[in-house]
Amino acid sequence: MQVPILLVAGFLGAGKTTVVNHLLAHAGGKRIAAVVNDFGAINIDAELIAGAGDGVVSLSNGCICCTLEGDLIRTLAGLLRRDPRPEFIVIETSGIADPADIVRNLMDPVIWKEAPLDTVLCVVDATQPPAALNDALLRSQLRAADVVALSKVDLADAAARAAIRDAIRAQRPAAVVVDAVQGEVPAALLFPIDPDHVPEPREVAPRRPVADRFETLSWTSVRRVHLPRLQQAIGKLAPKLARAKGLFETVEQPGRLTVFQLAGGRATLAAGGVPAPDVPRTRIVFIAELGALSRAEVDAAMQACIEAG
Repeated sequence: MQVPILLVAGFLGAGKTTVVNHLLAHAGGKRIAAVVNDFGAINIDAELIAGAGDGVVSLSNGCICCTLEGDLIRTLAGLLRRDPRPEFIVIETSGIADPADIVRNLMDPVIWKEAPLDTVLCVVDATQPPAALNDALLRSQLRAADVVALSKVDLADAAARAAIRDAIRAQRPAAVVVDAVQGEVPAALLFPIDPDHVPEPREVAPRRPVADRFETLSWTSVRRVHLPRLQQAIGKLAPKLARAKGLFETVEQPGRLTVFQLAGGRATLAAGGVPAPDVPRTRIVFIAELGALSRAEVDAAMQACIEAG
């Protein structure tokens, strides 16, 4: 029996993990395996996936469209050897991934025979201006999509939603565009309903040279942080950041983790779980354009946040 693959793409902070979380939380008894690729040495996204455990495989410190492509093929082969076998596989790409390169890897005859790529979903932030879709990477992500999910629609007014929809249709008229409220995308659009359905292999463009555009700076500490100081530090660093995310324990609320996300210039905090033993209390990944942010800047800002030793 073949195991269809759903590829989830989208730019940094678009809301891919929220969509994957909703899929896994509403699996309806289906065995879904998730492969999560985070750009950086600390794979925060894998920890944010609902029910992270045996069903979630983490690929970090690289991007599966280039440096980790061999790891992806080996990971898929390992999932297909599991007993019981998953019924579906979801691959969440990093925000800097070009889906065209990943699609090319998934056309490998050995993988295709057992786990064909069925659907490519691109998650797009509905609050961004339509002109943002002219970015070369976002254009490539859209061109690969069968379904486009608009995230953060509750933060955009009707005119903004209509404008971003028009911009998406101009670039990818064949895609189905849906609102993904709280990450919800109809499963019928993502997974085949007919068990005998066999997807068609996709045409792939020639491989293009990979140019590094973003870099990650990871920061960890075994100490707790003062929340007001951390908020001030993030405020200073934010103008230079494309994305940031992390987990930390605060002096104000010991024994509990806080989930931090920065995307599109908006920072959010949410309740997390209980800190695991032998894991740094603070783990944050900062993503910026190459050369925009220095290690010294990150260290100076974050050191001012930690509790005294």
